[in-house]
This record gives sequence, structure tokens and C-alpha cells, in this order.
Amino acid sequence: MMGIIGAFMVPHPPIILSEVGMGEEHKIQRTIDAYEQAASEVAALEPETVVISSPHNVMYYDYFNISSGSRAYGDFGQFRAPQVSFDVRYDEEFVDAVSRLADEADFPAGTLVTKSELDHGFMIPLYFLKREGFTDFDTVRVGLSGQSLKDHYRLGMMIKQAAEETGRRVVYIASGDLSHKTRAEGPYGFDPHGPEYDERIMDVMGRGAFGELFDFSETFCEQAAECGHRSFVMMAGALDRTAVEPKRLSLEDIFGVGYGVCTFKVLGEDPSRNFLDRFQESEGRKLAEKRASEDPFVRLARASVEHWVNTGKKLDMPEDLSSELMTRRAGAFVTLHKDGRLRGCIGTIQPVRDCLAEEIIENGISACARDPRFPEVRPSELGDVEYSVDVLDEPEPIDSKDQLDVKKYGVIVTKGGRRGLLLPNLDGVDTVDQQIAIAKEKAGIGKLERGVKLERFQVVRHY
Repeated sequence: MMGIIGAFMVPHPPIILSEVGMGEEHKIQRTIDAYEQAASEVAALEPETVVISSPHNVMYYDYFNISSGSRAYGDFGQFRAPQVSFDVRYDEEFVDAVSRLADEADFPAGTLVTKSELDHGFMIPLYFLKREGFTDFDTVRVGLSGQSLKDHYRLGMMIKQAAEETGRRVVYIASGDLSHKTRAEGPYGFDPHGPEYDERIMDVMGRGAFGELFDFSETFCEQAAECGHRSFVMMAGALDRTAVEPKRLSLEDIFGVGYGVCTFKVLGEDPSRNFLDRFQESEGRKLAEKRASEDPFVRLARASVEHWVNTGKKLDMPEDLSSELMTRRAGAFVTLHKDGRLRGCIGTIQPVRDCLAEEIIENGISACARDPRFPEVRPSELGDVEYSVDVLDEPEPIDSKDQLDVKKYGVIVTKGGRRGLLLPNLDGVDTVDQQIAIAKEKAGIGKLERGVKLERFQVVRHY
């Protein structure tokens, strides 16, 4: 039984190719030197199959696409270098093994979509392997998704299992740039979270401390405009329960984008490096404590969601509800989060049902099954879902955005029959202009449209 015999974290800037950079590539010579060293190490391992996860493969919110077929072609024509081309063999048996493991686990990954043209995130690692004279191997091309970091790690674990079941000698290459906001003169501008992300990720990967990858919040990663974090997490999953010798080779950000190279020499099994299990145990304890302290509003929302997801039927009205829930009428929003990310949110601005309890029960069903931004919540997800309920006061018209406060007030924007709402005190919404812009987008109101009416409201948020 073979398996994962080495792993590598590499960037994919097209300018690193001499045929594209036309001399500019020398500005990131340290990255080139590190890439060549990594490619040399891959070649020395003589893998039969090279698995590459790329952020530029087909990507969906709720599905991991693994490219299928026997061969695929790609070139750098979009970067004015069509002469640089690749014709690769896919390891069909390996792809089938990963897809089967995903099906058996009811995990959203497989070969649903076939795309024959290779992306640059996949081809640049191949470019350096080809320069090293190493070309006789099969490939597996894996896309990322909008799913949680935990799910990226899980898919990596399935890749490891498939490598062992097929008896392949497999090298895993995690293709991904770092932050795209490290310099003001760069193409994406500057954000202080950019260089902070680069230093943090290189520290974590340089120590092989893969459990710390889960500590990078979605908000922080978005502010840093990182590219490869999910690719790195998937690679970590492929090294689950594996002892590694990590080596940090380079970090550069000459063009305002971070490029990091690390290598991971496989030393053997190490059951203590079960980072996902340990993370889930920690998160499970926190969630259990939170659920033990849920107030009646949130308990009702959770009961409604769980009953609907498990049975497809609406929850009967419980008999032990408070008088406020049974007699008060008010608009309410039910919000679901999973792994720190929004998983559904539906509500009513003003009451449309006989009592607040009915409002919460119905909106809980809508949040888990009818939010058009997300697929329906699956039974297997219920253990990870967190809930909050916002009960709205009566909205009041305002004359100016100066009367808003993102922490205190929600906003409603209206023009004609279009109406959009955004709740107050949301992660990542730090200014009134952001708040109004998001509400307009939800309503389908253009950024520059005039004559938009504003209302504000306060909420009582229940956890």
C-alpha cells in the first residue's frame, strides 16, 4: 500500500513563466528558485500520480468538482504565450475512487461537470515539473468550493484514502497565491490584513501546524483577498495523521500579491496529527455549551428547522411557550450559521402571522429550505448549525443616512416595488455606506439610482 509520498504548497502567477514575464519574472527570482527546488523534489519522489488542487478550476458554492475524462489540454494563450501548452493524462481509476468515497459519505464532490481546458493554477506547477524533465505521470485535477474549511479538509482525507486504496505513489500539490492586497501599487490595492495573512499562513505552513488553518476566519480571509487558503487546507487533509517535515522555502510580494513556497516531506504515520477530529471536538464542546444556554426564541427556531429537515413537515406548536411568543405580533428573522459562515437567513419585516411563535416557525423553515442563496440544509449538517432570532421593532422613515448606525439600526431601502433589508450589527459590515449598498443590492436597486427611501429599525437579537 502506497499513498501520499510528498506534498507541496506553490503559487501560480503567470508572470513567473519566462514566456509570459518577458524579463519581468526575474523580479520574483526567489520564488522561481524555490519553485525549481520544489519541482526537483517532486521529480526525485517519482510519483505515479500528481494531485493538484487549483482555485481556478470549476468552482461551485456547494460542490467540489473533480475533472473527469482520460486527457485534457491547456495553454497560456490568454497570457499571450499559446506556445506554452500541456496535454495531460488523468488518472481515471483514482478519480473514480475519490468520487465513490464521496458518494458513500454523502459528500458533495465528484465529476458532475467536465471541463477539458486546463487552468493556469493547474498548469504552472506542471510547467516547472516539465522544466525539471519530469513528465511521465498521471494527474488528478481538483477544484475548490464555497463549502467550509472542514469540508475541504475532509476531501483531502478522501484523496489520501483513494491513494492508499489504489496503491498509487501520489504527490499532492496545493496551488494557490497568498493575499492579493499586500501593496498599494499592486493591481488590487492594499489592506493591512494582506501582509498579516501572508505572515500568518507562512508561519503555520512553515511549522506544519495544520490545525491552525481552521483559525483563519472567513472575514479575515476575505479582507486579505487570499487565493489559496482552501487549497492549502485540502492538502492538510491529504496529510491527516501523517508525520511531515515542513520546510519554508520562500515568501515574496513584489507585485502586490503574496507568493509562498513550502515543502512537506512525509515521514510516516502519526495518529496524533488528526487535526479535523481535534477541531471538531473543540467546536462541539463550544456548540453544546451554547445550545444549553439558548433562550426560548432560539430553541423554537432550532426545533422548527430540525423537524423540517428530518421529516419534511412543519413543527406543531409546542405547548410550553411564553405569553410573549403566543400573543405578540412582530416581524422576525431566523438566521443560520455553519462553521462561522452564513447558511441561511429569511424573515419578515412586519408581522404576517397570528403570533411571534408562528413567525419564527415559518421563517425557520424558509431559512433552512427556501433561501435562494443556499442549498437546502441536509440532515448531516444539523449538528453544526448555530441559530439566532432577530425580532424587529416597527420601522421608522428617516431623511438621511446620517440617522443610521450600523451597530444599532437595521436599514430598509425602497424604490417603487423594490425593497431590501439588512439587519444591524453584522460581521463585515462596518459602515453605513456598506449597509445601504448591500440592502440596495438585495432589492435590485442600482448603486446610482436616486429617489430611494430609507427606513431604520432596531432589533432584539436572541441567541
